[in-house]
Amino acid sequence: MNQPGNPTHLQCISPVDGSVYVERELADPVTITQSIELSRSAQKQWRQTSIDERAKICEAAVQYFEEKQTQIAEEIAWQMGRPIAFAGGEVNGLAERARHMIASAEQSLADIVPAKQEGFNRFIRRQPLGTVFTIAPWNYPLLTAVNSIVPALMAGNSVILKPSAQVPLCGEHFTQAFEATGIPEGVIQNLFLSHADTEKIIGSRELDFVCFTGSVPAGQRIEQAAAGTFVGVSLELGGKDPAYVREDADFDSSVESLVDGTFFNSGQSCCGIERIYVHETLFDKFVEAYVEQVKQYVLASPLEKQTTLGPVVKNSAADWVRKQVAAAIDAGATPCIDPSHFPNATDDTTYLAPQVLIDVNHKMSVMSEESFGPVVGIMPVSNDEEAVGLMNDSDLGLTASLWTQNESLTEQLGERLQCGTVFMNRCDYLDPALVWTGVKNTGRGAALSELGYHQLTQTKSFHLKNA
Repeated sequence: MNQPGNPTHLQCISPVDGSVYVERELADPVTITQSIELSRSAQKQWRQTSIDERAKICEAAVQYFEEKQTQIAEEIAWQMGRPIAFAGGEVNGLAERARHMIASAEQSLADIVPAKQEGFNRFIRRQPLGTVFTIAPWNYPLLTAVNSIVPALMAGNSVILKPSAQVPLCGEHFTQAFEATGIPEGVIQNLFLSHADTEKIIGSRELDFVCFTGSVPAGQRIEQAAAGTFVGVSLELGGKDPAYVREDADFDSSVESLVDGTFFNSGQSCCGIERIYVHETLFDKFVEAYVEQVKQYVLASPLEKQTTLGPVVKNSAADWVRKQVAAAIDAGATPCIDPSHFPNATDDTTYLAPQVLIDVNHKMSVMSEESFGPVVGIMPVSNDEEAVGLMNDSDLGLTASLWTQNESLTEQLGERLQCGTVFMNRCDYLDPALVWTGVKNTGRGAALSELGYHQLTQTKSFHLKNA
């Protein structure tokens, strides 16, 4: 989050050229208080609207994003560096998730009715919590935000969105999209906030639930701010996601998919592949094919249509990856990519050449700490036991992918993997029908699917005895 100099403003420094792309005024204490009061008041009206009416409004908001897809794609490219050729895909993902959550709302929010008992009418009803505070990151600014915004609204809550300072225009698009639908004023608001004010709001007891996506240290600060308030907190804090290519894998598909799963969005994905374990009989062939595909990337300005690999979000992110790579090489790792193959990659900029490392081990930071950049380490393994042990050797646990043609074995190994999602023959994807969650330091809580509605509602039991 870039908030230099003047603490009353935020600046989005574009990774494209280092210029100030967007500048916005931070909310002052009076504005914050007024926004919270308006949100709580508007929610009382909003919860009285029918699910059908809420669905119509949310669908209209989705259509706003679709109509502005080209504009939004260019803005995302400028704000965080994703190539314009792919940036518009985030709108497609938003639409897919939003429409699934809209369609599943009635069933997800339906009364839970136990076995009939003579003389009684008994049921459990899901009611809105009140005001939901969504703190969204920069790497997928629409997709991560929609995970909580749409189900929160469909459940009858109001929403206050705090977008990342790196992508302020995405926050504004959410409020503009819903304002165009005629939604009651205050039901969804966008606030530009400092870290200090964000933590102060969480600790104020004025909001009823916090949805946060970001780093582990930031998640710890969120929990500390909420301590003692009894406000619910959902935390999705990233991963060091592994893949295991078994001897029976579809070779070509695994190579192609894992290159994309590693380097899409310049590796800046919580569920992107950051470490790969390959059966020793395939290892040399796999690395050769994998490296050749990585060399096909075009690293350039994300505004150019031919670009397939853009810059990372800021210089400090690039420096962290460079540090990891250098430390691994000093410790004996072998780099497979000559940086000169990517002439646009230069030191002290956000343009970073992709790198594939072999001869790595788990004592190296690149295999144990989240990289969040275009680098991956690949290790040979001799069997499933060794692979599972290495995949679980992390303090993060978001997803893990297995590349094999044996589905029953995948289920068996998946039971032992310490993660929130087990993939077979795919990776780096969120299915809105399945719960999105993690274990260990990846956080807690649940998004998407029916379970995503559960954390955004309060259950109330009705025990009615016939007179």
